[in-house]
Amino acid sequence: MDFNFTEEQLMIQDVARRIAQEKIAPSAEHFDRTGEFPLENIKTLGENGLMGIEVPAEYGGAGMDPICYALAIIEIAAGDCAHSTIMSVNNSLFCNGILKFGTEAQKQLYVRAIAEGTAIGAFALTEPQSGSDATAMRCRAVKQEDGTYVINGKKSWITSGPVAKYIVLFAVTEPSKGAKGITAFMIDADKKGFFRGKTEPKLGIRASATCEIEFQDYVAQADEVLGVEGEGFKIAMGVLDAGRIGIAAQAVGLARAAYEASVAYVKERKSFGQPIGSFQMIQAKIADMKCKLDAAHILTLRAAWTKAQTEKNGGRFSTEASVAKLTASENAMWITHAAVQIHGGMGYSKEMPLERYFRDAKITEIYEGTSEIQRIVIARNETGLR
Repeated sequence: MDFNFTEEQLMIQDVARRIAQEKIAPSAEHFDRTGEFPLENIKTLGENGLMGIEVPAEYGGAGMDPICYALAIIEIAAGDCAHSTIMSVNNSLFCNGILKFGTEAQKQLYVRAIAEGTAIGAFALTEPQSGSDATAMRCRAVKQEDGTYVINGKKSWITSGPVAKYIVLFAVTEPSKGAKGITAFMIDADKKGFFRGKTEPKLGIRASATCEIEFQDYVAQADEVLGVEGEGFKIAMGVLDAGRIGIAAQAVGLARAAYEASVAYVKERKSFGQPIGSFQMIQAKIADMKCKLDAAHILTLRAAWTKAQTEKNGGRFSTEASVAKLTASENAMWITHAAVQIHGGMGYSKEMPLERYFRDAKITEIYEGTSEIQRIVIARNETGLR
């Protein structure tokens, strides 16, 4: 097994690291404090090919592989988790499904705009009463005699909802069919019948704008159906497999930032006349943090590698994606907690980024499938039982 990265992978990693260190990290505290959407930074990511890493060049993307994507997300997340959330949703949840199931016209219109960074995309699956149970959605799309669909309903916790131009929406077209009665649509937020709710006041990833969106007699054209009518749930679940690799990579980057800050601190901070890193209790924490970080990193790269193999040879990468997401998110929560503890009072202060890392880490255990859902996915895949 070759653990060396290709020149292309190292190149995109270097580009992402440079942007993260020079632009994103220095502004992270400001965007966390104000909750502003970091539009200029996102444009910079788009201009450097980071908003469409796996998107083929003919649709405005960089045309790279899943490992390139994971490496880039890790670097951006190490600079600021919220920026990596925006980047992840655009790359995986938005672009992935359209590339796989969309028409040529849809790819040119929707994917190109997001990959080039000229517009922001969003993914609308969750509703106020349906989170993990996505099939319980109530948003309805009623087909008309002329082939159009009239959409009514609400979606909640939509990442980039306040600023998105285009949205992948999932709505019920045939209620009697359950999961097979859900259809995916491409939404233009500038059209009549689309409304945005208030921006959610979140614990972490505060620069990643999140809101509720509502449809009131929104008319979708027949050519705005993504894939085949009734296959929306299948599209959503496939896209979430890819998205979970992005969240795993995000958790790795965030955890790495907390770990590196802790290693530097225990060398400099002195107590009882010596660096606190010489005390066994601190050494134990550093050792455990390193083991958990490396395990998460390797599992994330394995999931990305497996995704690349399935694109060539067929098959699924659901288990690998869920294992990576579960491990990386829970390890990130553990590592950031330990980092705050190592820093003591300074870790609790907003004068240092440790408390932000801690707040940001929690969401990685929740979105794109909670830790509980990941365990269900893994166990069902392994046992074949439901």
